Amino acid sequence: MESKLEAEMAELERVQNRILQRIAKLELALHLPNYLHEDELTQLHPPASNCCRETNAGGATEERLSSILRSNGVTDFAFKRVPSDYYDWPFESRRDVLGAASIHHLCKSIVLVNTQAASNVIDCSDRNNSKYYVVVVQYTAKFNAESVKNYLYALNEGKVAKKKFNMRLAPEETSFQLTGFEHNAVTCVGMKTDIPVILDEAIVKLHPDYFWLGGGEVDLKLGIRTPQFINFVRPFVFSCSSST
Repeated sequence: MESKLEAEMAELERVQNRILQRIAKLELALHLPNYLHEDELTQLHPPASNCCRETNAGGATEERLSSILRSNGVTDFAFKRVPSDYYDWPFESRRDVLGAASIHHLCKSIVLVNTQAASNVIDCSDRNNSKYYVVVVQYTAKFNAESVKNYLYALNEGKVAKKKFNMRLAPEETSFQLTGFEHNAVTCVGMKTDIPVILDEAIVKLHPDYFWLGGGEVDLKLGIRTPQFINFVRPFVFSCSSST
């Protein structure tokens, strides 16, 4: 009898969580412009156009990053606010609230540090042999640090010993000092430091060619057209992940 009651209580909790998530999505939609609300309902990615589509949430970060994007020729992008418990949601719910084309279009930016770099490599002045890199990968993919090591070794044409490359996730405080963005808010736009960027090849192969990543604040996400992102950021593009 007790186990049956526990099972019923667990099911009730699951139902309540689903209801709360739906309510959060509805609350968010009610505070967005009509065209964004329609996109969420139809789950369409923003179409190519000569104008940017943004939320009406405003904020200094959004304005600053939007200005940087526009001044660098990026015209097809959108910022969107998400609920505070966004990262507790499954990928499918995150996809829906952003209006992303699929869960594979949800990406993140992580800061890597080369822990075995030569003593004279202390900053990002040499993009081919930098102390730090920002890697953009899908949430649904498994990052492969070894592929980055091999790529950088080949990029330097053997002039740097392979043992001098050992890419690891940078501590959060280091990431913040370099980018100016906290955990779950890191983006490649408007970083405090000009860190070389690596874009996983799997993102380039996505259809449609429009993906989402951090937008400078934990509850702010940036959607951007892939070719425009590449033209602006000039990342290294190669395969550095595998399917999970």
